[in-house]
Amino acid sequence: MTTSSRVAPLARPHPTRRAALTVGLGALAVGMLPRRARADAPSPYASATELVARLAQGGVSSRELVEAAIARIERLDPRINAVVVRDFDRARAAAEAADAALARGERRPLLGLPMTVKEQFNVAGLPTTWGREKARGWTPPEDALAVQRLKAAGAIILGKTNVPTDLADWQSDNPAYGRTSNPWDLGRTPGGPSGGAAAALAAGFVPLELGSDIGGSLRAPAHFCGICAHKPSLELIPGRGSGPPGSPVRPVAQGDMAVIGPMARQPGDLALALGVLAGPDPRWAGIGYTLVLPKPRRERLGDVKALLLDSHPLCPTDSRIAAALHSLADDLGRAGCTVLRKHPAMPNLAVTTRVYAELLMAIFSADPPPMERAGLLAAAAALGPENQSLAAARLRGFAMSHQAWQATAWLREDLRQRWQALLQDVDVILCPPMPTPAFPHDNAPEDRRVIEIDGKQMPYLDLLAWSGIATLCGLPATVAPIGQADGLPVGVQIIGGYLQDLTTIRIAELLGEAFGGFKPPPLPS
Repeated sequence: MTTSSRVAPLARPHPTRRAALTVGLGALAVGMLPRRARADAPSPYASATELVARLAQGGVSSRELVEAAIARIERLDPRINAVVVRDFDRARAAAEAADAALARGERRPLLGLPMTVKEQFNVAGLPTTWGREKARGWTPPEDALAVQRLKAAGAIILGKTNVPTDLADWQSDNPAYGRTSNPWDLGRTPGGPSGGAAAALAAGFVPLELGSDIGGSLRAPAHFCGICAHKPSLELIPGRGSGPPGSPVRPVAQGDMAVIGPMARQPGDLALALGVLAGPDPRWAGIGYTLVLPKPRRERLGDVKALLLDSHPLCPTDSRIAAALHSLADDLGRAGCTVLRKHPAMPNLAVTTRVYAELLMAIFSADPPPMERAGLLAAAAALGPENQSLAAARLRGFAMSHQAWQATAWLREDLRQRWQALLQDVDVILCPPMPTPAFPHDNAPEDRRVIEIDGKQMPYLDLLAWSGIATLCGLPATVAPIGQADGLPVGVQIIGGYLQDLTTIRIAELLGEAFGGFKPPPLPS
């Protein structure tokens, strides 16, 4: 697919020299005088698609959108702490340039649209820390490739949003920037590692965000904050410039299952962003491949055939999450969809999740300091073959040799084929993004945390159970809100076949159209 698209300019006379002077003087005056919100100013919860259309039609200026976003961030973010790296002066200058380009009749997919990106991504002139206090003095020399593509499409980057230390938690808290809270309940996590991104969207700061995912890092925050996110098919969007601070810039992903992808409040905006971000890295010399996304398999909700999974053999599902999925299945049935609860080609979900946990931990096995590493290796050696828990799978993955990794990787390939075969018969798999709604902030060390689900305590890291299908198999997965439980958002994970990204996004869009979609949290307007 192409990495960008051009919207035909609206019919308008070419500005005369006098008109151009007027535009220039107007822009100068705008920079000198305080701005007032117009009566027809867009809602802070307007979609990216709507805002791009209004910008192209002259119904709003980029500078107006940027100033409104800045004002809302400055008013509300002290309590949320989502936008932790701010680049407001450069954003204002970029907005003026975007308005001048729009006045000339120029059109680009995101021209003039303000947005933020996850702190992980390099933005020239801004620090990249991954939450490490010691890295606050490092600034990258160039933008990440995804950021380059967003800017080339006309997006205005207001700043960067918060993450957990080393992108390794479902809370977004770190020594460099502190803790981010969920706009729905400030005492709870917004998720992580793309937690600041999800909180910024839910709070109405920006309409579009850029995140990443290897352990549910896009999907968990979307579910916790009641927004949408898309984990793309593996290798669809290149990861250059998203590595740890100071690391060499490479055209490959950080880990063999990692992806980066868009977040938004409306599913249609995910497709808009995907059209800008997707495509191979030109630095990947000698490859020259192109990944072409087919059109959505379904355009009507009543034509969808889905497999609903609401229970996991290795991790309980909160009864509130299961109830929301059951209600969704009933609604889909009434809309004419075929909703299956089981399928003869269903692969072994427990094996899928164990293999995922092992390969995920193998990626992280080089990171711990020597003493911690020695303890983990000893614990892995003490495991008995009868222990098939997720905790045991993580330990085995941490300790595996390259020979063991290769054998497990072959098993992954077999599982990928099995899940892909299932997704030839059903359009999508519907399942929880996480087994529980957003949980309270927890300051305990990660290895001592527990999560209570329906009165039963379980290991904190077992929350990754539902991430495994899509991540292990490189499949696209879109998360969309489907309701609330005790005042907290609940989302559904929509998994499709490889490169069926537009199918999962379109079905999320159909769900929103039929059943309501995003709802703003209880914050001041």
